[in-house]
Amino acid sequence: MPGTTATPDVELIHSDHGGTGGGSSGGNGQGGGGNEPSGRAAGVPQRTYVTGMTVGLGGILMFFMALVSAYIVRKGMPNSGWVPLPVFPRVLWLNTAILLASSVTLARSRKLFRAADEEGFRHWWGVTTILGLFFLVGQIIAWRQFAQAGVYMATNASSSFLYVFTVAHGLHLAGGVIALVSVLFRPTHRLTRSTATEVVSMYWHFMDGLWVFLFLLLILGR
Repeated sequence: MPGTTATPDVELIHSDHGGTGGGSSGGNGQGGGGNEPSGRAAGVPQRTYVTGMTVGLGGILMFFMALVSAYIVRKGMPNSGWVPLPVFPRVLWLNTAILLASSVTLARSRKLFRAADEEGFRHWWGVTTILGLFFLVGQIIAWRQFAQAGVYMATNASSSFLYVFTVAHGLHLAGGVIALVSVLFRPTHRLTRSTATEVVSMYWHFMDGLWVFLFLLLILGR
């Protein structure tokens, strides 16, 4: 279709920082080619990445729900030999509070981003990143305390599920920390800054809610 078509709810890639990236180089609705590597489809709608993240989170949810189903079935089996966890480190409660706080700081950061407060955005985004690192360190401390109490992955069925749940979640959260750092220090190439903060926030809040669910499951399943 000739001319330039502007669609309000579709955000196109124009530069590494999500801006308009200069004038149009033609009537095809794409920005100047200076910031786009050759061969890249510059007209990919940014909402595609949000949809992709939604689908990805659905896959992660299915993975963990499969583990939860196995946990419930195994625990409910007659003569299963299920042994309750002898200890439950207090640091796990602290870790939960840290992760909940990180969701609050992330929401604050995004609010400042939408208000075009770059300094405030970077500050609270950085605080969220640090809280994520604290959570991971806290998980390592919890694993060490379990080991000191003689609770290992192969000790019994309950300890096996404990480690599978917490390690799998920890690995996924570590990926979220890497994404937070990437948005904070590196220019995005395929995503605008706005889309990058949105998809990373979606992932982080999901990991937060997932941990709360797993934590309650482990507490109630003792």
